[in-house]
Amino acid sequence: MRNPNLVNTVIKKSGELNADKKFVGNIVNSTFEVIARELKKQGKITCSSFGTFRVSKRKARDGRNPRTGEPIKIEERKSVKFKPSKNLTKTL
Repeated sequence: MRNPNLVNTVIKKSGELNADKKFVGNIVNSTFEVIARELKKQGKITCSSFGTFRVSKRKARDGRNPRTGEPIKIEERKSVKFKPSKNLTKTL
């Protein structure tokens, strides 16, 4: 189980005393797997009341090794950005 704290929180929030921890853990992990798969396939996934995850490309750039101070080349890579929905922002 990758997210034991999240799983425990979901079980408590559901109010279901007989909730099977393994079952809830599978649901939580499946949710994250679906998000990752959709990001890979389409580059974006929106959860209307939560927010939008989007794949972003970071350009190659010059950087410095923090230990030695030597210049290094940082390659282009993909990262995930998250934009919260208005509903989520209001609850914060």
